[in-house]
Amino acid sequence: MKIAFATCVQLGLSCIEEIYRIEGKIDLLITLEDEKDINKSGRIYLDEIADKKNISLLKINNINDTEVIEALKKNEIDWMFIIGWSQIAKKKLLETPKIGCIGMHPTLLPVGRGRAAIPWAILKGLKQTGVTMFKLDEGVDTGDIIGQGIIDIDKNITATELYKKVDEMHIELLSKYWETIMNNEVVLIKQDESKATEWPGRKPEDGELFNSMTMDEADKLVRAVTHPYPGAFYKDGEKVIKIWSAKFDKDKGKIKLRYGYMTPIDYEIEG
Repeated sequence: MKIAFATCVQLGLSCIEEIYRIEGKIDLLITLEDEKDINKSGRIYLDEIADKKNISLLKINNINDTEVIEALKKNEIDWMFIIGWSQIAKKKLLETPKIGCIGMHPTLLPVGRGRAAIPWAILKGLKQTGVTMFKLDEGVDTGDIIGQGIIDIDKNITATELYKKVDEMHIELLSKYWETIMNNEVVLIKQDESKATEWPGRKPEDGELFNSMTMDEADKLVRAVTHPYPGAFYKDGEKVIKIWSAKFDKDKGKIKLRYGYMTPIDYEIEG
């Protein structure tokens, strides 16, 4: 079985490292050109592991480029993993590997299709989330499910902590289903469309904190967009305070909120 793996984020690199830890093999690595999406959350580069494991590395602008199709055909790829990749794979690409393409999404699909799954799980106050391994189709996170893993969410969890748990679950699912994938014994389960929800993308400017927010709203936002995300921020006149962590008190603090106060702990002042 010949494998290609496309990623540009830590979640994907962790899976690649796990494949080699369990004595698997990858025949082709695909990643973005070095100068593309340099500010993407969790952005990594594959040069080191490609050199270390002697894997052919292709750097591209778009996953649907002709050079990707040609490389998959040339290497006679059976399965292609596409992990942590923002661009949507189109029909021609999906049909090029002999068996198909596999993705992972950090929610329990069909809940939370779309973007910014880790921040949204915190912002929505979920008690559980997870990771879904699935066979990619032309939709956004709509493909048939291969397997899922559940992650419990503590009420004070940060994006940093949840990202680590999601990373660990990617590794766990990869290890659990690797032999099944290699033996072409994957059992696919249709998603229940009646339970489907879609979460929209988020931009850095969505991290702005306002005095009209409650302590709970501000707390969730700070925790949801801390590292590896762009961070929450508060505009104080000409200054912008980038806040990575904060404490909250109903009686006193540095920044007045609707029913209390916020005091930045880990922060930077810009401007």
